[in-house]
Amino acid sequence: MKYFSVFYLMPVAELDKWMQKSAEEREPAETEFKKKWDAWLAEHKDAVMKTIAMGKTKEVTTDGIEDTRNEMMLSSYVQAESLEAAADIFKDHPHLGMPGGRIEIVETRDM
Repeated sequence: MKYFSVFYLMPVAELDKWMQKSAEEREPAETEFKKKWDAWLAEHKDAVMKTIAMGKTKEVTTDGIEDTRNEMMLSSYVQAESLEAAADIFKDHPHLGMPGGRIEIVETRDM
């Protein structure tokens, strides 16, 4: 079995547009999205080991430390037989229904 880091991405501009909507407009859609996510996760519970939400971001360079933003919203750690098998798990993930939503999967290994 191999292990993979999965990143759920969304363009910052799309997230900003979403957050400008009123709570009354967002909440029903977010509730429906959560139901779809929970159903997807139940179907793939043997592969998805952990999912975490991403928060505020700092960028560290030789010039110093600055606040920044990126497209990462969430991350999961999954197990599968191959990169192709891991990607196949996510082909119908609800995150892909978000404006500009995409998922990147990276094989991980001990250093």
